[in-house]
Amino acid sequence: MELSKNYTPALVEEKWTRLWQEKKYFKSVPDSRKPFTVTIPPPNVTGVLHMGHTLNETVQDILVRRARMSGFNACWVPGSDHASIATEAKVVDMLKKKGIDKNNLTREEFLKYAFEWKEKYGGIIYSQIEKLGCSVDWDRVTFTMDDHYYKAVIKVFVELYNNGLIYRGARMINWDPSAKTALSDEEVEYKEVTGKLYYVKYKVAGGQQTDEYIIIATQRPETIMGDTAVCVNPADDRYAHLKGMKVIVPLVNREVPVIFDEYVDQAFGTGALKITPAHDINDYNIGLKYNLPIIDTLNEDGTLSHAAEVFIGLDRFEARKKAVEKLKAEGLLVKEEDYQTRMGFSQRTNAVVEPRISTQWFLKMKELAKPALDAVLNGGIKIHPEERFLNTYKYWLENVKDWCISRQLWWGQRIPAWYDANGNVYVAETEEAAGVQLQASSSSGLQLVQDEDVLDTWFSSWLWPMEVFNGITDPDHKDFNYYYPTSVLVTGQDIIFFWVSRMIMAGFQFKHQKPFSDVYFTGMVRDKLGRKMSKSLGNSPDLLELIDKYGADAVRFGIMISSPAGNDLLFDEASLEQGRNFNNKLWNVLKLIKLWEQRKTNEYKDVEEYDFATEWFQSKLNYTRNEINVLINQFSLSEALKKIYSLIWDDFCSWYIEWVKPLSEDRPHSIKFDKTIYFFEELLQLLHPFMPFITEEIYHLLKERPIDDDLTIKQYPSQLNYNSNILNEGELLKRAITTIREFRSKNQLGNKNQIELTIHPHNENYEAYEKFRYILPNQVNSTWALNVAINNQASKIIVSKDTFFIKTEQVLNKDNQKQDLLKDLEYQKGFLQSVMKKLGNERFVQNAKPEVIALEQKKKADAEAKIKVLEESLANL
Repeated sequence: MELSKNYTPALVEEKWTRLWQEKKYFKSVPDSRKPFTVTIPPPNVTGVLHMGHTLNETVQDILVRRARMSGFNACWVPGSDHASIATEAKVVDMLKKKGIDKNNLTREEFLKYAFEWKEKYGGIIYSQIEKLGCSVDWDRVTFTMDDHYYKAVIKVFVELYNNGLIYRGARMINWDPSAKTALSDEEVEYKEVTGKLYYVKYKVAGGQQTDEYIIIATQRPETIMGDTAVCVNPADDRYAHLKGMKVIVPLVNREVPVIFDEYVDQAFGTGALKITPAHDINDYNIGLKYNLPIIDTLNEDGTLSHAAEVFIGLDRFEARKKAVEKLKAEGLLVKEEDYQTRMGFSQRTNAVVEPRISTQWFLKMKELAKPALDAVLNGGIKIHPEERFLNTYKYWLENVKDWCISRQLWWGQRIPAWYDANGNVYVAETEEAAGVQLQASSSSGLQLVQDEDVLDTWFSSWLWPMEVFNGITDPDHKDFNYYYPTSVLVTGQDIIFFWVSRMIMAGFQFKHQKPFSDVYFTGMVRDKLGRKMSKSLGNSPDLLELIDKYGADAVRFGIMISSPAGNDLLFDEASLEQGRNFNNKLWNVLKLIKLWEQRKTNEYKDVEEYDFATEWFQSKLNYTRNEINVLINQFSLSEALKKIYSLIWDDFCSWYIEWVKPLSEDRPHSIKFDKTIYFFEELLQLLHPFMPFITEEIYHLLKERPIDDDLTIKQYPSQLNYNSNILNEGELLKRAITTIREFRSKNQLGNKNQIELTIHPHNENYEAYEKFRYILPNQVNSTWALNVAINNQASKIIVSKDTFFIKTEQVLNKDNQKQDLLKDLEYQKGFLQSVMKKLGNERFVQNAKPEVIALEQKKKADAEAKIKVLEESLANL
């Protein structure tokens, strides 16, 4: 067959995606093998894969494919998360475009639209996962609003409530005015922003002087109307005379008390604080302490409520402008100045979060956190990389707060709580079960109304490793008992609190065992300027466009080669170009082998010789495999890929193929054809988890294969023996070739000019050069002589401790030779001096192990031998 000039990925990727699925290679059912289980971190059903997802899914696919090829029953479960806040916002926007107001719909009507939206857009992310080459079991797709999953969430809520771990109460929580729902502490993202600090006069009521004021600095003048006190430090002499007095709140002219508490920092601002219990957590706590009234001046959408008395219905930020204008007009604004502060934003809508007192459902976390912390600290669950994330995990669990789990939305699992007309609550999995509780109570006969709120999305996804196998709803399910606990979790560092720690808590709470053994945190994908990728910055590329441009393998290669374990990735399309070039390199090797295949029987002859090249590469291959196994076990996948890349590009293409390549009919050289194909197959297998499409394609183009001989299920070899001496001899041969080629270049000796080469090896290298007899002359275009007499007119170069004499008809540039020899001599003398200094150090000699001393002494002897040869060479020049 005729091969294309360059590799064209599109048709290949489509073909192998279809064939792998037709053969059901990625479908997993329990059997006698050991399982290797991975559950995909469920992306939001609203979204598309961004570059962070691309990195995450690629890492998982590498681990899963490698496990499958290592004899494990690999099961990778795909799925998506219903993402209550984000999805509801999308559906509401969609309805608005149709002229439909959510508030005019019943809950059931809205959910019908939501599920229609999910069916229309929810599959987009799955098609992208497939396009990337992810080997997931598509028969196991799970959605967090599936019937069985919904029931599991309700079941654990009831169990936790019955165990006294869930409670309902009025507390100050984080409120998202855009989504109109409560948020947990972890869903608030704090950013440094530049705001304004406004200095406002509060007139003292009934003071001896009618013009006496307290000046208070505030960032939020729109909340002044909710003030119920002014607080100062009892040790602050400036305000001691105001004890028992009141001040008048500007804008609403309300008299409030002056209170004294050590909480106030005398040095901050003016040393006096406005206390607004409804709109600040610290003010709320002070309000509880001094029994202050609570005036909530904001509606749920962030507009001012009737309780504000002024600016009613205005957005909070518009009200801020109006409040500043009115304070100025009334002469109460002393000054304003720029102020650097931390402001909380909703992770889902990016709206500025408001502290708000609200009745919500909470989950007690202290009891759940202890086993989750112990499991990681005692090594039962390993975090990778530990040095970056263990302390973060530990700090959060040691300082965990109760989790606000209720959300004021319709899209999600509805809280299984019912209320009677007297306000009594009945928590049960079904309304019928709640009715039974009602009949047994003193309120028998009253009607039940279900709680309107739904549960936080994370309250469903913390069950993910269990319920994808029906572990909550059907604890004896054969899949659950076989696949759980899962093997490894690969996820982003940004959800260590939201998801990872909570899954561990759920595993111990509901199954009394860990949900997975290892957690690998990928780094954050940033652009080459170090900025976090985002749609707003326009620096996040479209995954499908990248795949169309470079191919899925090149995208996978590019994102992995530049992704050090756990560290942030600086994404640059140049790495994808490198991946595309690597594809073409592999393709060119295939074309070369096919060329050899066509010509080998007619034009090339085999010669009997010691086969150093194949023996060396077999050891190099096995040695590198061992290194790669260690790296992958350490989750150093980028470093493993670099090893494979170097093994193929450098050792196989640049050295091995050159050493076995046939030259011409006049100078026969063994082609080693079958062995070369074998090595190429082994390299393709090693690379396959990283770049599955091109490796499978080339594997099948190399030769005819049985119908079930596919690379994606081909098992890795178990024996990985190598010969260290052969590896060292291979490095010696490389150095010899490189040194002679550099000599040619410096002396303007074209490669077509044959040189006379005589080698005087050091004793320990003599046998090695005998092995090189058919390789070295071909690589440097020379005649060959070993340990024969040579006149002093030949040029001399040094390779390790071996002396090479090169005789040529051309005039050589001896000045260049002299400079090179002097440079090398200076280096060797400096190196010898450093070794002598170490050996002359009594403390080092007394404390070092004997083998370390022996190594240093060998370095000394080698350096002295090289210096002697270099000085002789200079003398000859």
